[in-house]
Amino acid sequence: MVKTPKTFRYFKKITRSAYKRIKLFVKHRLGWLGVPIIVPYHGYGNGKQLLVSGYVTEDKGIAKPEERHTRWENLLAMIKRYSSDEIPGASVDIRVNGARQEVTTGDTGLFKVRFDSVSAASGTTSEWIPYVATLHSDITGEDREVSTRGEILIPGSNSEFGVISDVDDTILVSHATQTLRKLWLMLWRNSRTRKPFPGVAAFYRALHVGRDGKQSNPFFYVSSSEWNLYDLLEDFCIHNRFPKGVFLLREMKVNVLKFWKSGGGDHQHKYRKIKTLFDTYPKMPFILIGDNGQHDPEIYSQIAEEYPNRILAIYIRVVREKGKYRRLGEIKERLELLGVPMILARDTVEAAHHAIKLNLIAADSEAAVALDAQKDLKDET
Repeated sequence: MVKTPKTFRYFKKITRSAYKRIKLFVKHRLGWLGVPIIVPYHGYGNGKQLLVSGYVTEDKGIAKPEERHTRWENLLAMIKRYSSDEIPGASVDIRVNGARQEVTTGDTGLFKVRFDSVSAASGTTSEWIPYVATLHSDITGEDREVSTRGEILIPGSNSEFGVISDVDDTILVSHATQTLRKLWLMLWRNSRTRKPFPGVAAFYRALHVGRDGKQSNPFFYVSSSEWNLYDLLEDFCIHNRFPKGVFLLREMKVNVLKFWKSGGGDHQHKYRKIKTLFDTYPKMPFILIGDNGQHDPEIYSQIAEEYPNRILAIYIRVVREKGKYRRLGEIKERLELLGVPMILARDTVEAAHHAIKLNLIAADSEAAVALDAQKDLKDET
């Protein structure tokens, strides 16, 4: 395969950036640009270093999802997620615990900022500390004063481990490797009508409170889905009572004409984000949860090799069986040499049973997982 010259790629990037800015300016002059808003994402930190992100976009006007919404209402909401213009070059002021930084949004409308030496010491239990993001001006040159509040997760001292979980086909039925079925769910369902895998929400709640029911183990949801889907994924987790956590998604590069490619790519961004978590919490062991539909086993194995003695267990949901066992077997054998158990689970009860044996969750939590696992997925086609 012939590689694209760096000069051409750079020129293409500059051209795309200029096109976006001209397009936004024209929309503004014609009165077509929606009201700019800030979407704050959950940040995370270790008491000394805080990582905050979010993005600035024109208001999508997406109605709050309800189970009674029709397929066409869900379709319109999905189109809005991918058609609304993000706003690059916007100046955003971030304030947390008396500290302040100003950051400019990139070409995708995203902003990222790191606070060092900020007083945010963790207590016994995990805490969510507030931050305020304020938009002072946008690419149109207009002065604005739009503020919103976000939250930053600071794990508590009683956290025995952290949990890093994939989303698609791990907690959320997505059919990520079957394009037509994936597209059907994306277009016709919303966060209230999409279904979690049976038992997984109860299993995650058990992991959150730990072996004695008194822990506050932090959760991080790392996905190849784009930030466009942040509102859908967050509401899905709230609605289905998953532990509150930090979402780490992929930068938005998919437009409305190619949104069916959502969740694709080489997935290396997941590897990079997991590495950042391991570096941010150098003394915290982790549990990694994913599926074998894409590349979770390979990514987790690479992390295990680079961070020895930091992974308590890896749970892989088996969603594709044909042609996968040999590859998974080789990875499992390699992990066993590192002292890391990898469980290939066909259902959540099997994973919960193993977690009880490792004393990661309370013994009586298996009954709750088994009850939750009785949910029916027959309508999730």
